[in-house]
Amino acid sequence: MIVNHASTLSVEYFIQYLELVMKSRQIPLKEAEQYMSEQFFKENPQLYGESTASHFREAINRIEMK
Repeated sequence: MIVNHASTLSVEYFIQYLELVMKSRQIPLKEAEQYMSEQFFKENPQLYGESTASHFREAINRIEMK
């Protein structure tokens, strides 16, 4: 997936992405979070900016609340 560095990714984007990773890999949220940190953010949470990093954390929180 190609991500434009100039745009801010939404909470909804990350909810869908995390749920896709969990379903396709049959893993829990914590493992999906680790996978995204390694593969999507390349171990740099600020790679796509503070707003995108904040939206990622919010998406994790919302999935945990389900």
